[in-house]
Parts: sequence; structure tokens; C-alpha cells
Amino acid sequence: MGAKGRSAWPVRLGRGAFAALAVAALGVATVLAGASAAKSAAGSRETVTVFAAASLHEAFRELGRRFEAAHPGTRVVFSFAGTQVLRAQIGQGAPADVFASADEEHMQAAEEEGLIVPPAELFARNRLVVIVPAENPAGIEDLRDLAHDGVKLVLAHSDVPAGRYGRGVLEALGTDPRFGEGYPARVLGRLVSEETNVRQVVAKVQLGEADAGIVYATDVTPAVRDALRVIEIPAAFNVVARYPIAVVRGAPNPEWAEAFVRYVLSPQGQAVLQAFGFGPGDEPRG
Repeated sequence: MGAKGRSAWPVRLGRGAFAALAVAALGVATVLAGASAAKSAAGSRETVTVFAAASLHEAFRELGRRFEAAHPGTRVVFSFAGTQVLRAQIGQGAPADVFASADEEHMQAAEEEGLIVPPAELFARNRLVVIVPAENPAGIEDLRDLAHDGVKLVLAHSDVPAGRYGRGVLEALGTDPRFGEGYPARVLGRLVSEETNVRQVVAKVQLGEADAGIVYATDVTPAVRDALRVIEIPAAFNVVARYPIAVVRGAPNPEWAEAFVRYVLSPQGQAVLQAFGFGPGDEPRG
């Protein structure tokens, strides 16, 4: 990525990587078929295929509609999944034009693997919250209650950006004596499910299959808000999730891919993202 936001993280595949790669392999076949169908349906229209992190679903759908309206004759096709799955699909040859990641680590790895045209650019920020069902059967009122016996916790897998961020928040909370000795381990001991993307975490809590989950603030959309309660994570312990975007190397439609990236970074695109609760990507790191 560019000089301002670039970090040289060593990226290693964790225990869930093999499962993610299996999902990716199945996904590539689906994406290839979908791309072919989209091309036929679009006729002479210019199609831009965007691979975007699951947490961007609503915001990017709206961006796509506005981009098409601003550029008659274009069509934006989306594939939403966990960032790690999308990166694997691109590496296996899925025909993507644009890659929008929920973290810098996976984008950095994609650059090192020659999958994107550098530099990637930061376009949005996010933060984490804890969600519980509206009925709150486990009686979770604050973050300390996550460690109580009988609580059923769901997180995204540690290979998923939201899962890694969530575990980081628990570690940060564990440094505060108010949460008691061994807080992170006690909370993770309540883990009953690990999901391949953050939207699945929301679904498990919404359906009452789990008592709590850690998700992005932007995942508490109007569609699920009435079914959930939100417990805020203090800024001192929270993370800032930074989202980078880049044109995919060998993109089928590189000119329009670049145009879409520019639109996301434009004042109009940033206004859409902020309307969906995202912060600006160029926020100082402090």
C-alpha cells in the first residue's frame, strides 16, 4: 500500500485457512459462472466486478447504484464474503476487477502475492461493538458479563479480520483489572461457534443461537436493529478497522475498475459510506 498506511505484517495462514481455501475453491467456480452470466445479461454494457468484504454489503450496494447512475452504460456486479475467502478466490483466478478488504493485512498479502495493482488506498474505518439478542436471555449488561458461566459467544474465525479484531479487543480488556484475572481466556471459553464472515455472527445472535457476538458497528443495520441490543466497547479498548481498496492485477476491465475505486474515494462516495456509519479512511492515526 502507499507510504502513509503501509505496514509490513508477516501474514500466516491459521488453522481456519484450509477451510477458507476450500470455501474459496467452491466460490471461484460460482464466481466464474456468475461473471459469464453477468456478461451475457449486460450485453454491451461495461461490467465492473467488485470483490468486497461482507461488512461492506449495504454500503457498497448503494455505491454501485450511484456509480451506475453517474456512468450510464456501466454495471457493477458484487461478490461479498469474508476478506480471507475473497483473497483466496482472486489468487485462484476469479475474474475480479476491484478488491475491497476489511483489513490492511490481507491487502498487504495480496500485494505481496502480486494480486493487486499497488498502491491500495484506505477508504473507510470501522469499530467493534458487542451485540446480544433483544430479549437478552443470558442477562448480559456489560462487557464483564461475557465471561459468565453459560454464556454462548460467537465470533468470526481468527483468520477473518473481524475475528482477529474481536480477539484483540478481549486482550485489551484483559489488561484492565476491573475485568478480572484471565478475562480473555474466560470469555473465549464461552465460544460456541466461529464463522467465516461477520454477517454470519450477526445472524447467529439475531436468531438466538448465541447469547453474544462481536461485530462491526456498521453491521447493526436497520434490518436487524430491532432484534438486537448493542453494548459499546470503550474507545480505549476498541480497535480501528481500516479498509483498503485496489484494482486487481489483470482485471478484465481495468479502466472502469479504476473509475470505481476513484468513485469510492470521492466526496460523493465517502458521503455514502459515512451515511452507513463508516468513518473516513484518511483519518489520522493519532
